[in-house]
Amino acid sequence: MKLFKSLLVAGALQLLALAPSHAGENLAKIQSAGIIKIGTEGTYAPFTYHDTTGALVGFDVEIGQAIAKRLGVKAEFLEGKWDGLIAGLDANRYDAVINQVGITEQRKQKYDFSVPYIASKAVLIVGADNEEIKSFADLKGKKSAQSLTSNFGRLAEANGAELVGTDGFDQSIQLLLSGRADATINDSLSFLDFKKHKPDAPVKIVAQEDKADHSGVIIRKGEPELLEAINKALAEIKADGTYKQISDKYFGQDVSQ
Repeated sequence: MKLFKSLLVAGALQLLALAPSHAGENLAKIQSAGIIKIGTEGTYAPFTYHDTTGALVGFDVEIGQAIAKRLGVKAEFLEGKWDGLIAGLDANRYDAVINQVGITEQRKQKYDFSVPYIASKAVLIVGADNEEIKSFADLKGKKSAQSLTSNFGRLAEANGAELVGTDGFDQSIQLLLSGRADATINDSLSFLDFKKHKPDAPVKIVAQEDKADHSGVIIRKGEPELLEAINKALAEIKADGTYKQISDKYFGQDVSQ
């Protein structure tokens, strides 16, 4: 029995000794392959969506491409629904997710985040003729169209809303317009972009959170070299004006703060 326990301890120590040699290897693999695989939705304008030609475009897409360029590689985007997007990291489907992933303490327990690259506020959106919902608290007992695992979904649920699951902003707005939902909590920047393209859409903002949410590039834990390289790339694109150019293109202003 003692011999068996000794062998178990020795085996565990050997695994611990080997673990550091694997840490950080992903950056080397990415640079060797010449590609960084990035998970994103592709249905969340203006961050990640398809234009009229079918090409994947958006603020987050261009940020990902700019990061990849400074890593000396190309960005390969792999699309998936929000509810399973972060889980794709666990399955090693991609190296990072760039999709307005809010930096939260809960997520930081399992994953690593880059420095924030964008700030936005949660807004409560209802139909233009809705006079019943005027605050987040008024969501109690109402149907709110949300991505179920998003920060916005949790906020709606915390205020007593019944969640109607969606794949993203566009579907949430459609459910609201069709009357299948009473409201949606979503990103202020997404709403501004939507109204820019569809100014006559009968929807309005009735409430806004005071505190801004920050999003970052999310990766698996145990890849410090990759995290450092991504943070360095973000610093560089802000310093050389690339970030401002991308930000102005989609929002007409700097959205980093």
